[in-house]
Amino acid sequence: MGPQGPGAAPRRRPRSRRADTLKEHIPPPDHMEANSTMSDTERDVRACAERSRDAAADLAPQSRSVKDDGLLAMADALVTEAESIVAANREDVERARAAGESEAVIDRLALTAERVGAIAESVRDVAELPDPVGEVVRGSSLPNGLELRQVRVPLGVIGIIYEGRPNVTADAAALCLKSGNAALLRGSSSAYSSNARIVEVLRGALDKAGLPADAVQLVPGSGRDSAQALMRARGLVDVLIPRGGGSLIRTVVDESTVPVIETGEGNCHVYIDESADTDMAVSIAVNAKTQRYSTCNTAETLLVHAAAADRFLPRVLPALRELGVTVHGDDTTVGYDDAVVPAAESDWAAEYLSADLAVKVVDSLDDAVAHIRRYSTKHTEAVVTDSQSAARRFVSLVDAAAVMVNASTRFTDGGEFGFGAEIGISTQKLHARGPMGLPEMTSTTYVVTGEGHVR
Repeated sequence: MGPQGPGAAPRRRPRSRRADTLKEHIPPPDHMEANSTMSDTERDVRACAERSRDAAADLAPQSRSVKDDGLLAMADALVTEAESIVAANREDVERARAAGESEAVIDRLALTAERVGAIAESVRDVAELPDPVGEVVRGSSLPNGLELRQVRVPLGVIGIIYEGRPNVTADAAALCLKSGNAALLRGSSSAYSSNARIVEVLRGALDKAGLPADAVQLVPGSGRDSAQALMRARGLVDVLIPRGGGSLIRTVVDESTVPVIETGEGNCHVYIDESADTDMAVSIAVNAKTQRYSTCNTAETLLVHAAAADRFLPRVLPALRELGVTVHGDDTTVGYDDAVVPAAESDWAAEYLSADLAVKVVDSLDDAVAHIRRYSTKHTEAVVTDSQSAARRFVSLVDAAAVMVNASTRFTDGGEFGFGAEIGISTQKLHARGPMGLPEMTSTTYVVTGEGHVR
């Protein structure tokens, strides 16, 4: 039997130099790396994310009724604790006033008992929505007899980085819970007291409902380092969703090692075609700009076909002026109204979020599309036209999450689309695009069922 008898240890296969070399070059998973230079904040954030992963695993198999009970408990707790939430919010408002923030910023930050009640009602509304988890996207019987189903499953841990709107804290937590995900929330430091109290209330409600409290967590810390730690928690956080202005979104996209779904920034255009009905064109242009200035689906640029300029601009410019809008126009537009401010190059790329509008006269639909391609953030673009062929060409050429034909850009919204709620409006092309409702907060897995099949 040679040198290896029956009781001898089995001979080990010699390790190849190539195997050792490969092992040296295969890094451990990101969340397993030991980094002696890791800051205390980063350790705290990663520990928080670890708890989120455990909570997500517990949450994923829960039935709709269990999740809905948790949502209703969250809503009830918000109402019960409204006074303490408003008190915490008062600290944020006082700091904002002391820092000289504008009344518009303070209004977005401030909570009242009525506003907390409205937030609670939004959570109840989420409970009424269909549960996307377990939905069969497609299925078939393969020729070999295997049954194939593509089924919606939660994404896992969703990190959300957002600016000073404490209502987002409850909204995001509710949408994540309904879709079976754990929410890891990083609000702005300006709303830290409000967010901390809201999360404390929501966690208590989940615990009482028998669901993991760690399904909703506030990222530790309020400085930039905590946000950076969240952005680097690849392997622990499945996806990051930034909600806020262009600067925030660009920072997250540029610095994150966690996959990011871009949302929000909207340099939206309305193009008035040569065949457009003038009354309709004026109505849509005014609504798209003035219905609300501070939203990402508000129009920021108006493009007008030269053949429509003489009948359209003399009507729309005074209408905008009466509503307090400052028009930044090209040379042609300036000639129609003395109140028009000459536009600079920066105006075409601006997301004003204010009572300002850039206006340009173009020679053709293709010129309008070329302008949009150069300056668009791929959020929402609109065409007003009586020509079906022009509408079809515009839709086929414009690259945007939503394209409106004879409708205001202000309709790009989860509620307006009938989704019931949204986590944000995605302007990228992977996985989710446009208003992100509950289905967009899931991934899919393929379930393959056989009867002893082997290949």
